[in-house]
Parts: sequence; C-alpha cells; structure tokens
Amino acid sequence: MTVSEEDAAQNELIENVIATAQRLIRAEKDKSKVTPGYIAAKVQKAVDMFTEDEPIIIDQQVVISILIQRFSHWMGKSTTMKDNTNHKDWLNAARKTNWQYWRRYQDFLESKLSDTVVEGIDEATDSILELLEDPQRTDSWDRRGLVVGHVQSGKTSNYSGLICKAADAEYKIIIVLAGLHNNLRSQTQMRLEESFLGYETTLDRSPGMPIGVAEFGGDLKTHSATTRADNGDFSKAIASHFQGISPEARPWLFVVKKQKTVLTALLKWIQNRVADSTDSEDGRKLVTKLPLLVIDDEADNASVDTGEDIVDENGLPNEEYKPKTINSLIRQILHAFSRKAYVGYTATPFANIFIHQKGSTKKEGPDLFPKAFIINLSAPSNYVGPARMFGRITKDGRQGALPLSRKILDDYDKKTLSGWMPPNHKKTHEPLYEGQETVPPSLHEAIHSFVLASAVRELRGQGKQHSSMLIHVTRYVDVQKHVRVQVEEVVRRMKQRIIRGTDSETLLVQLYKLWESDFSRTRDEVAKLSTNEEQPPVLPAWEDVVAVLPNILHDIQVRSINGTAKDALDYATPGAALKVIAVGGDKLARGLTLEGLCVSYFVRTTKMYDTLMQMGRWFGYRPGYLDLCRLYTSPDLIKWFEHIADASEELREEFDFMAEAKLTPEQYGLKVKSHELLTVTSPLKMRNSETLSLTYSGTRPQTILFRRDADVQKKKSGCY
Repeated sequence: MTVSEEDAAQNELIENVIATAQRLIRAEKDKSKVTPGYIAAKVQKAVDMFTEDEPIIIDQQVVISILIQRFSHWMGKSTTMKDNTNHKDWLNAARKTNWQYWRRYQDFLESKLSDTVVEGIDEATDSILELLEDPQRTDSWDRRGLVVGHVQSGKTSNYSGLICKAADAEYKIIIVLAGLHNNLRSQTQMRLEESFLGYETTLDRSPGMPIGVAEFGGDLKTHSATTRADNGDFSKAIASHFQGISPEARPWLFVVKKQKTVLTALLKWIQNRVADSTDSEDGRKLVTKLPLLVIDDEADNASVDTGEDIVDENGLPNEEYKPKTINSLIRQILHAFSRKAYVGYTATPFANIFIHQKGSTKKEGPDLFPKAFIINLSAPSNYVGPARMFGRITKDGRQGALPLSRKILDDYDKKTLSGWMPPNHKKTHEPLYEGQETVPPSLHEAIHSFVLASAVRELRGQGKQHSSMLIHVTRYVDVQKHVRVQVEEVVRRMKQRIIRGTDSETLLVQLYKLWESDFSRTRDEVAKLSTNEEQPPVLPAWEDVVAVLPNILHDIQVRSINGTAKDALDYATPGAALKVIAVGGDKLARGLTLEGLCVSYFVRTTKMYDTLMQMGRWFGYRPGYLDLCRLYTSPDLIKWFEHIADASEELREEFDFMAEAKLTPEQYGLKVKSHELLTVTSPLKMRNSETLSLTYSGTRPQTILFRRDADVQKKKSGCY
C-alpha cells in the first residue's frame, strides 16, 4: 500500500468512526447528557466496534473535537415581517408526508452538522416556503420576498433546503440567479448538485457520478438544464439538449448568471417553448401550467434597478420609465408566469429595502420589492461575523472583538500616495516597495502567518481540509499579475531555504519570532473569548511545526482568480486538499467561498457599506482553527468595518422590533446608520431614500449646550 493509499484508508477510517459515534450520540434523547465526556465515551465505543478484528490507531482527540463542535452549536429564532394579502395558508403536516428531496438532504446535513443546526435550517425553510404560495393552487399568484442572512454564513445551505422542499411541494421550474461571474455560478451549480440533484452534471446533460445526497436516497429524476462547466450556463445550444423532456414529470433546475445574453436566451426559451397561453390584455406569452420559483442569490447585486424617474414630480408612475437591463430581464421572466415566487437572498439588504414600490411597468410587471415578506435569519452560534470579528460599541467603548486583525502600516504613504499599492492607482501601476519589485514587510509577514497556520492545522489533524489565503489589493488584472509574481517569488524563496536547507536558519528565526509574539499570545486571547465548547486546541510544539514545514511549503500554490486567469479554486476534486494563496479582485469580492480561509491581506477600498461588507470573505466558520486566522488591513478599514458592524447589527435589531410590531414590508420604516465618509450603497440604489438628522434611538438631536470659548466657536463647534 502506498503512502497516499494509507492516508486515504486512515481518512476513511476516521470518517467511519465519526459517523458511528455520531449515530450513538443521536440515540440519546436527553440532549443535556451530551457533554464532552459523554462524546468521548461514545467515540471510544465506536473505536472498539472497529477493533474487533484487528487493532486500529487513530487520533481520538481529533474525532472528539469534531463531534464536540457539531453537538455544541445552536441557532436563534428567525424573525419575519410579512403581508398575507391574497395569500392562502397551505403548508401542513399532511403535505410533507411523502417528501423525498428534503429527507435525503436532511440526512446529508446531519452527517456534517449538529442536530440543532439542521433543525434550525428545517424550521427556517419551512417558514419561507409557507409564505410562498401552494404550487398546486391553479389561479394566478405572485409572491416576492427577501431573506436576510449573514456574509459567508450558509445562505446556500438554506436555499438548497428551500429548493428541495419546493420540488417536493411540486414547484416545476426552479431558477437560481447565481452572481455575475462564471466561477461563482459554477460553484453554486456544484453545491446544488451535491445538495439537490445528487449527481455531477456532464456536458451532454446526462447524469454523471452520484454525489452528495445520492448516498442518502435514490435517483429522484431531477433535471438540470445547466452544468458545472465554465460554458455550462444556459444558452440556445443548451436548450436543444432537452427539447423532449417535460418539466411536468420532474422539476427543472437552472443555475444562471445575471448576465444579459444568458437571461435573454432563457426568457426567449420560456416564451417560445414553455408558454402555453397568451395574456388577453397585452398579448404577452404566458406560462400557466408550471409554477416558478426564482432564487436570487446576492439579490442586492445587479438585480436592483438603478434606472431613474420611476415617478414624476407629482409622485405618480412615470410612463417613460425604463428599468436597467438585468432588472428588466429578471422581472420579464417572472412576468411570463401566471404562478410565480421570487425569493432574494442577501447579507447586505441596504439596496433592496430602498426599491421603489411604484416601479411597475406593463412589460416587466412589478419591481422586486419584497412585498410579501422579509425574513431575518439567525446564524449558528459558531458563526464568526462582523460583530464578533470587530466587536460592538458600548458605553464602555468597543467590546468583544477577536484579536485577529493586524494593521498594515507600510502599504502607502498617505501624503505622496506613493508606495507599493496606493489607494488610487491606475491599471498601469507597477507595485514597488522601496524601489524594488517585491512585496512589503506586512505581506511578507502575512505569507509567513499562512505557512504557520497551515502547519498547525496539519498537526491538529486538519491536513485533509483545504487551507486558503486571500490577497485582495486591486481590481486591475494587470496589477494582480505583478502581485502574483511577487508572491510566487516569496514562496519560492521560502521553499528553497526550508526544503533545500539554503540559509534556513535566518528564515526559521523570523518564523519563530512570529510564532512567539503572535500565535502563542493570540491562541490564549481567543480562548478567553470562547465558550468551553469552542476552546481552540493547544498549539503544537515548535519542533513539530518545523518538522512539517517542508511538506507544507511544497503543497502551497499561488493562483490568480480573475476574469482572464485560467486558474480556478477547484475545491471539489476528490482527495485533493488545496493549500492556495489566491490573488484576485472583483471575483473574490462577492459570493465566492474560499474554503479554509486562514489569512486575508486586504487593502482594497470602497466607500459603500454593502460592497465593503461583501468583500469580507474572512467571515464564516473556522472550526478548530479560529485562533490561527488573521486579517491584515489598514487602520482606516478596521475603523470602517467597525462602523459597518455596528450599523448592520442595529439594522437587524430595528427589523426585529418592527417584526414584533406586526408591520408589513411596505410599512417598514427603515433607518440605516450613516457615516461621515461611507455611503450605505450606490447613490442610484438610494435615490428613493432621504437623509434625516436622527439619532439611532429614533429622535432628532438638539444642541442645548454651547462652548463659551470664542476660538472654539470659530472652529465650528459640535454638539455636546
């Protein structure tokens, strides 16, 4: 047996022990008994079950740690604001009796997540589905809602569950609008193959290798009109592959980009091949037999109309109003069905709540305002979001921030705007540090941190999991190429010094200083801020870290992730645990998940809340390695993220308050905390909002005290 075969066998054995122990733990109905000690006992029992024939050796502590994490998390209750006008209650126990898509997805989730998290997803998706309409209802209906999640919090898992339940309930056409770029669309397609289809899609559209939910249920005859390939998006050529297949027999899934050519082709196919009637009033081709569900992932991006003059000076609908292309095409697709439901998903709903409610047109129908409902999802307790990363402001100052941010002080000279990566550079910029084409010291340190984090994860038994580093410093592809070459040179020199032993002592001294000054201290500080169940594992001995460095460095790859690069983050390749440094811009700014993200180096600036928050790919779940994560960014960006974290949490609190007051989305009087430099979202998306001088308690501030000092008064005295 080769080394790789031994590793594969050991990995399979560990997974079997985990699965067996998990079944034993789930058999305990009294959840209060599921303590770390109880879990350890069940792990030992599972190991004993596999040692009847011959002894086995596995790191039981790794298994125990994984199971403690799975069984110690919880989810809070989601809150809902809704309008049930013309809605008929329909979802009951009887309708769910023979559900198959959801049951195999539920089993699939339970193999990876705690019972309470799976129950939370079940409850949340039920609450969304019941606010949609019964697909068996034959008269016309239109339900539009918004689900507000958290950045990198598992929105895909939620809408995968919703899709499974919608298919069980007999929604026949399911369209997922998956971002603007091929890699995000492809990533979403692969996730839905795993969670809904149960097979890999192939170029000829025939089912490929069974994956994901297929292990927990048979082939449910689901058809995918799109595939995981870069050219697998919907097109005229693709439509010809399934001309004789009826969606009445099995649901169809479309995972498409929000791109003009794709959406136009889909709309024409619906009008020419699927429509079965004609609207008597305007002659519009209409689909009456097939209920439609549209899932709009990242619903605040590209979907929101930025056209002007929705209403005239008297507040009446403007007959000359024309929505922008993507918004128009999405609405036309919805308008082509007599029975349809639209659910937008986003973690940054600032643009969606400012959608004008009078933006309806004859061609497109109503705009995408979530008139039927807005749901505020709760994240699992192990989610690391903005409030946990940057803390919350209190009367005693900012409290609770994790000690993971590192201020970059060498990125540029604010006075001359010279340096390696100034904030306002051109696409011809050549990043130089002190006249040399090399990375600045802070990026050197960030790369060193990634190497050390990957080594510790290896020693903690996480070597079979992906590890990623994000470098997001510019949106220009040509500048990214320079950065990639420089980073590759740093990694190459590290490999040369450690693997070949060329002047390794100097590098080892640098790494050891970082280990002592940062990793040891940070691990202890994270432990103080963590619950007993989330305590980070102890750090290994330095000698053990040094021993695995050659293998870690050998496996590290540097890749460009942009619109022209051939590189891709193929996390789905079986048995391949990537250790990758991803250099990119817009493609790394929204939606795309970086598996096992440990270190982020981020100096890309924007002055919009939603865009900046979405760029925070470091939010999410970091089981067993949270103490190893680092965010290198500028002091200004740390302050901005702190402000946006406060604004986002206050927005959710405002939402919960209004949901308790039983208000509908149309009655939702939303306030978003402003900033002296930042804007909430694009000015065009905010054209229907107004600026008020309000405190966040909802009161107008009034100046009642003034400085008596004349010099201070001349310098524009503020409020006290």
